[in-house]
Amino acid sequence: MPTDVVITEHLSKTYRVGFWGRKVEALKDVSLSVREGEIFGLLGPNGAGKTTTMKLLLGFVKPTSGRAFVAGMPAGSPAARRAFGYTPENPALHEFLKGDELLVLLGRLSGLGGRDAKRRAGELLELVGLTGRGTDRPIRKFSKGMVQRLAIAQALIADPPIVLFDEPMSGLDPVGRKDVRDLIFALRERGKTVFFSTHILPDVEAICDRVGIITNGRLTDCGKLSELVDANARETELVLGGIGSALKERFAKVARTLERDGQLVLRFSDEEAAQAAAREALDQGGRLVSLVTHRESLEELFVRRAKEARPAA
Repeated sequence: MPTDVVITEHLSKTYRVGFWGRKVEALKDVSLSVREGEIFGLLGPNGAGKTTTMKLLLGFVKPTSGRAFVAGMPAGSPAARRAFGYTPENPALHEFLKGDELLVLLGRLSGLGGRDAKRRAGELLELVGLTGRGTDRPIRKFSKGMVQRLAIAQALIADPPIVLFDEPMSGLDPVGRKDVRDLIFALRERGKTVFFSTHILPDVEAICDRVGIITNGRLTDCGKLSELVDANARETELVLGGIGSALKERFAKVARTLERDGQLVLRFSDEEAAQAAAREALDQGGRLVSLVTHRESLEELFVRRAKEARPAA
């Protein structure tokens, strides 16, 4: 079984803001885990607490209460920090250096020798698709997509087992977003654990093994995407053919019914009731045309959680 390499236990963070030191709860009793080798997406609206969670894991800020562990070590400790590579939402890179020069500098700072740093820089530029382009101009002339690629490369310079990306697709066009998604897949294939935050739903649906939804500082849902949406069936539609009048009258008492193109359409709020009706219809010589359960989409779940977290007017 995969081990949990990132763990938070009842993690909370309260900031004091303004002249009078007003308390703002940025994170409230968050407990989650990220498994080795998976892609975990932390989904939430702006200001929900995603970046605060990452800052706590990195040790940039201290929790008000609760605790966190990275690779079995307390979050923020030197050993835990060495297990991470990190890309912030708005990378601030040395804009007068070229891409390869930046990576060599960071490689030397992380303890690599000169030759190894140059070799590593070349490997990472190829991995993120900046071979050639990352060596022929200063970073200040990079496009947004190129900066994002280079920021991902710098997070990997020390070959960490876990990478944290804060809103990695933010501000990118569709082509740039796809490129970053492909990079994240490539990292997983190399055995990396990827933990990223976002508010862009299609990115979560496209690449995540598991998802956590955070709203107003609270973790409301966590699990596989199929588990989160399959648990919320809105309606089950059963379409039958060859149904006699007596059975139609019986079904009309337990479901909403209508006739369409000579077929009987039944809509149930309970999936098991629909399956029982299908079995009964088949036993009576009827014909099963379709049985479809309409489930809540990730977007609907996300919007519902966001509305639930809003304070009452």
